[in-house]
Amino acid sequence: MSADRPHRSLTARALPLPHQGGKPVAAGKVLGAYLRRLRREQGLTMGDAAPVIRASVSKISRMERGESPPRERDVLDLVDHYGVHDPRQLEAVRELLEQATAKAWYDEYADVTPDWLKRLIGLEDSAVEIRTYEVNVVPGLLQTPAYAKAVVATDPHAGETEIQRRVDLRMARQRLLEGPGRPQLVALLDETVLRRPVGSAKIMVEQLEHLLQAADHGGITIRVVQFMKGAKIAPATPVTYLKFAPGGPAELIYLEQAASAMYISSKSGVESYRYVLSELWGAAASRKESMRLLRGAIRDYAEHLSRRR
Repeated sequence: MSADRPHRSLTARALPLPHQGGKPVAAGKVLGAYLRRLRREQGLTMGDAAPVIRASVSKISRMERGESPPRERDVLDLVDHYGVHDPRQLEAVRELLEQATAKAWYDEYADVTPDWLKRLIGLEDSAVEIRTYEVNVVPGLLQTPAYAKAVVATDPHAGETEIQRRVDLRMARQRLLEGPGRPQLVALLDETVLRRPVGSAKIMVEQLEHLLQAADHGGITIRVVQFMKGAKIAPATPVTYLKFAPGGPAELIYLEQAASAMYISSKSGVESYRYVLSELWGAAASRKESMRLLRGAIRDYAEHLSRRR
């Protein structure tokens, strides 16, 4: 862009920037979307914006997607370049900057939280809807402490202290489902999750009873995808779809792997996995049948326990 390009009318300047209740990832996403709107209203490309903060195009892209903590100087230089000088809007930007760079609750568990997991937790914290399909284990947001410990303990490199820290983190994540503003959670469980023992029969009874109770909780939906009905459409790995409130990227797909994760934000990628989850929902048992399957698995584990006594 030439230095004498006239600034266009900045409609985004007049938009109020929402408060995010102390959620750094949510604030970063709103701030990034705001920067993107400003840039586009000026008719600029990311390549035009990058030299303003002596950065690469990829850094501008990450900033606008809210995928990396924003630097105050970079943000202020960009909004100045985009023609934002209204004191009220600049104050709103500074407030969002403060929220986006604030210490998050999960920073307390930094020693057991790899970057890919930290990002997921932050995204969960700002989501309005979470839809997940699990192949092998109960989703972390619905695990009991004993079940979670049995899952984490399968890591041969984790000592007792690390195992407990990871369990504590998982339990802390579940506070997301409590109180006002909680996201809607839809959990699609492959029938394998019910039938593959994790830990012991006692742990499985406790865990499956917890799922029955969770299914009665407002905002939580649990369905079982039976072996025969889901075989042709079920992916081999877990899939999580996250939907966010207006003000930032609307949707994201999270694919968990053995010791890492993949995040998909492209429209085509999100749509393809959203379709898969929709097909799985259509193949899943009804609520009544899903609860019957849960009770049947509980009964079988309980009988196994009684035979051992």
